[in-house]
Amino acid sequence: MKRILRIIGLVLLGLLVISTFMFLWQKSRPKVVQYTIVTAQKGDIQKSTVATGKVEPRNEILIKPQMSGIISEVYKEAGDMVKAGDIIAKIQVVPDMVNLSSAESRVERAKLAANQSRSNYERDLKLYQNDVISREEFEKVELQYKNDEEELRAATDNLSLVRTGITQSSAQISNTLVRSTVDGTILDIPVKVGNSVIQTNNFNDGTTVASVADLSDMLFIGKIDETEVGRLTSGMPIEITIGAIQGRTIPANLEYISPKGTEESGAILFEMKAALKIPEDLFIRAGYSANANIILDKREQVLTIPESSLEFSGDSAFVYMVKNEEPQEFERHFVKIGLSDGINIEVTEGLKENDRIRGSEIIEERK
Repeated sequence: MKRILRIIGLVLLGLLVISTFMFLWQKSRPKVVQYTIVTAQKGDIQKSTVATGKVEPRNEILIKPQMSGIISEVYKEAGDMVKAGDIIAKIQVVPDMVNLSSAESRVERAKLAANQSRSNYERDLKLYQNDVISREEFEKVELQYKNDEEELRAATDNLSLVRTGITQSSAQISNTLVRSTVDGTILDIPVKVGNSVIQTNNFNDGTTVASVADLSDMLFIGKIDETEVGRLTSGMPIEITIGAIQGRTIPANLEYISPKGTEESGAILFEMKAALKIPEDLFIRAGYSANANIILDKREQVLTIPESSLEFSGDSAFVYMVKNEEPQEFERHFVKIGLSDGINIEVTEGLKENDRIRGSEIIEERK
């Protein structure tokens, strides 16, 4: 048994020695590196950057009530098209008890005064017709009668206004009817029937009953890094891609670049806005997330090579021109370069079209 174990051990030791020898022999062989061959060609180069953001209407109008109360009816819903003046909701007024009591008292006083004036008017009218009193005296009574009748009408309208928010003379333009102030699409109606609302005044913004916007006039609103904002100018063409709309690119023009940056996650970002040119067959919803591809610089039909084929030494750039293919031989050659898009780069001097140069390493073997 011991003899068998000894033989097995010797075999394993022999295999270990042989494998070590083979490894060292393989390592001692010289390396042969193969490269791809690329050709200098004419093409377009453009340097661009991407800004992230979202698509929003240029103007989103918040519709707010002109009086406080409770929503009694809602006539529209989100997505509906409206014109300026269209009724969106109706408010039921909850009267203040102090104002209501005062208005009722005013009506009663006005009735008493009007009844008394009517009696005086009817009596003096007969006296005037019988030439008992002068015309001047009769006109004074007539004027008082008309004034008291007008006061009664005003007091009655005021009581109706306190109770319901509506008067007979202003029923069609009552503040209880919440109307759209612009043409557009309703984006949201955050209130429901039964909700209390507060009117807009100098001390309160009021409750938003609806938000309305023109969805044919949309802006891309995004942010761009401080290292690239200096290259932007108003009027630059931009391409907008929206994640929810696949396969479509929407042209836009840069309209606004913020003069002040904000710090976010350690970076200084500047707000930018671009006006979308929306095709007629495309409907874009407010709030879509989007990316803006901004072309910072562009060269057309210039000599280009892959940027990976360059070798840099200090401020100089070099390529390796092909001298022989089998075996591969290359000659170092100085070039001047221009615009890069991160993949290809412009060559301004040192190469001609169809010149062949060394590309990236593809094979590594040993002789």
